[in-house]
Amino acid sequence: MKCNSEFLAATSGPHHLGAEEPPEFCTALRTYAHCTHRTARTCRGDLAYHSAVHGIDDLMAQHNCSKEGPTAQPRPRPPPRGDSQERSDSPEICHYEKSFHKHSPPPNYTHCGLFGDPHLRTFSDTFQTCKVQGAWPLIDNNYLNVQVTNTPVWPGSTATATSKLTIIFKSFQECVDQKVYQAEMDELPAAFIDGSQNGGDKHGANSLKITEKVSGQHVEIQAKYIGTTIVVRQVGRYLTFAVRMPEEVVNAVEDRDNQGLYLCLRGCPLNQQIDFEAVRSASQATESQPRQKGQAFTHDAATAKCREKLPVEDVYFKSCVFDLLTTGDVNFTLAAYYAFEDVKMLHSNKDKLHLYGQSRNAAPSRRPAPLFLLLAALGYLSHFSAIFL
Repeated sequence: MKCNSEFLAATSGPHHLGAEEPPEFCTALRTYAHCTHRTARTCRGDLAYHSAVHGIDDLMAQHNCSKEGPTAQPRPRPPPRGDSQERSDSPEICHYEKSFHKHSPPPNYTHCGLFGDPHLRTFSDTFQTCKVQGAWPLIDNNYLNVQVTNTPVWPGSTATATSKLTIIFKSFQECVDQKVYQAEMDELPAAFIDGSQNGGDKHGANSLKITEKVSGQHVEIQAKYIGTTIVVRQVGRYLTFAVRMPEEVVNAVEDRDNQGLYLCLRGCPLNQQIDFEAVRSASQATESQPRQKGQAFTHDAATAKCREKLPVEDVYFKSCVFDLLTTGDVNFTLAAYYAFEDVKMLHSNKDKLHLYGQSRNAAPSRRPAPLFLLLAALGYLSHFSAIFL
């Protein structure tokens, strides 16, 4: 069990357990307890897990450790040196890139990402800010389904963020069984819901694997049989999602014209889109007015904070400013930062990393008058004033 090994590594050393245990031991115990809490759902049928939970309680009582207090910061895990369980005789069909003839052109990869309040970058590199409260499909094709649930960041707020993510990998030939991955706020497991970390019992099962990069914060799922990489993070309270997928897989649907909503492919419905440029302009226009009670960021303060992590004023920087203005939660700065880091890792065209404007699904026949935009933005911002009162 990973939590056990991390605890043993943290407490190994020259000291001996005793009545005067150093405070680092209690810190390690609390970290151990938090680790087991995060794996509660995937390990609920594991006797070793339940023994560990009871053992932690006993040790905390024996050494007078409080359940409240500091925990050790999770350390990034080094990249694996190679999977010793990878089968050299796995079917070629279970490795997407190897299935291409050496003289064939390489596959064209696309990227989709969702982060913050929420901002969407589609497979076609359009960028939108959306409301999309509730459950929405991100991806729906012949190989996998991805659904997100977005909830208000504060009770009664119209600002939403992703609180739950479900990924269903469909059974595929002799490669993988059907597997379901599910993450929620404060629960980012490093396993599928059945407790496994690969594609099951089929011959090419290791062509689907989960790797935990940072405990409770960053998980990567490799689906080699469809050439796909998925990154899921928890930043602050909320989740972010990013994927790299071949165009052939993106477009592998039974009936594309009647497929319905699929945000990564089609973008958000027009009535769910938000013009964050107008909101930012409105906040600048009202900068000199008295701030609402408890309001965390002015436009200038939000701009300065976002520039610390995002020096280029592209859509990620603008999204960061928008999120600080509408939520007041500084963790959204990191959400935008990591979203861009994931783009740098996953996007196949390095000339398209930065985008500088939002896209609309359907452009209006003429540009709205600036006054109308300002009034609309002010009306949108008014929804957020209540959360700071």
